[in-house]
Amino acid sequence: MKRRNYLIALLAVLAMFVAACGDADEGSDTTEGGGTDTTEGSTDTTEPMTDTTGGGGDDDLVIGFSWNNFNEERWSKFDEPAFVAAIEAGGASYIKADAASSAEQQLTDVENLISQGADVIVILAQDTQAILPAVESAASQGIPVIAYDRLIEDERALYLTFDNIGVGRIMAEVLFEQVSEGNFAIIKGNGSDANSDFLRAGMEEVIGEAVTAGDITIVCEEYTDDWLAEVAQETMEQCLTQNNNDIQAALVENDGMAGGVVAALAAQGLDGEIPVTGQDGDAAALNRVALGTQLVSVWKDARILGQIAGEAALALAGGAALTDIPDVIEFESPGGNTMVTILLDPTPITMDNLNLVVDGGVISQEDLCQGVAAGAVEICG
Repeated sequence: MKRRNYLIALLAVLAMFVAACGDADEGSDTTEGGGTDTTEGSTDTTEPMTDTTGGGGDDDLVIGFSWNNFNEERWSKFDEPAFVAAIEAGGASYIKADAASSAEQQLTDVENLISQGADVIVILAQDTQAILPAVESAASQGIPVIAYDRLIEDERALYLTFDNIGVGRIMAEVLFEQVSEGNFAIIKGNGSDANSDFLRAGMEEVIGEAVTAGDITIVCEEYTDDWLAEVAQETMEQCLTQNNNDIQAALVENDGMAGGVVAALAAQGLDGEIPVTGQDGDAAALNRVALGTQLVSVWKDARILGQIAGEAALALAGGAALTDIPDVIEFESPGGNTMVTILLDPTPITMDNLNLVVDGGVISQEDLCQGVAAGAVEICG
C-alpha cells in the first residue's frame, strides 16, 4: 500500500504548488481553524459552483466533486488544489458543488453534477447514510463514485481516506505516554460520521485496558454536532463544571474541536496543564502545539489524498474497475459491506517534530511560532 518514493517526490512538487496558492481564501472556521464541518452557513447551490480553469482533454472527461461544506481551511487550501492539479494534468475538467452542511442539499448537488455531465462523482459526505440515494442514482447511470475521506456504506463506492483507526490510536498513544491514569474527557466528532467511531476505536486499543483496570475513568464522552468547535467548547465547559475541573486529559477527535476545548480550559486557567489531542494539521492547531496548549495534531497530508483521488477519478472515468486502482485493499465496513479502499498513513506532530510541517509547506515558521517564547521550541529559536 505504501508508495514512499513516489509520494516523497509528489510532496515536494505539491509543496511548491500549495505555496503558490497561499493567498487562497482559507474559509471562516468557527474557532482557530477547523478540521471538519465547522460552519453553519448556507449558500445557494441550485447550480453547483463550476471551475472552468481546466480544459477538457481528448475525451472531454468531467469530474464532479460534491463538498459537504467548502468553507473551511483544509478543503480549499490543500485537498482541492491537489485534486484539481491531478485531474487537469490528465486533461479532465472540474465542476463542484457546496452543500453548506446540508445533507438534503447534497442530494440535489449530486443530481446537478450528474446533469452537467460528470463522468465520475467524488463525494465528501455530510451524512454518510443520507447520501446513499445519490450513490444509487449515480450507479444506476453507470457513473462511478468515490467516497472522499468519509465512509459511504455502499460497496460500489471507492473509499479513499487515511487510516482513521490509526489516527485515533496515534492520538491516544501520544497522550498515554504523558498521562496514563486519572479522569479523561473524550470529545468525539459528528454522530452520523463513521470517522468518529473509527477514531474512537483506535483510542480504545490504547486506553481500553487501563479503563477496565480502573486506572482511567472516562468522565465525559460526547459526540459533537457537525464537528463544531463551539459545541465542543460547551461540552468541555460542562465536563469541567460537573467534575470540579478534576480532568487529567482530553482526547479530542480533531483540531477544530481542540480549539474549542482549549478555549474552555483557558477560561479556567488550565490551558497547557491538561493535554489535548487533535488531528488535521490545521495552522491554528500547529501554533497551539508550539505554544504547548495542544499536545499533538495528527497530520494527514491532504495534498496526497487529493492527488490520489484525482488519479483514481481519472482512471474510473476511463473505464477502470475499482479493483484496478493502484494500492487498493478490501475493507470490511461497520455496515458489513466489503469496500475497496486506499488507506494512507498519518503522522503525529508534536513539539519534537514541528519542522516537518514547516518543511512541507503546511505553515510558515512565522505563523507557527506566533506568540511562542524564544527558545521554548527549537524551531522557533
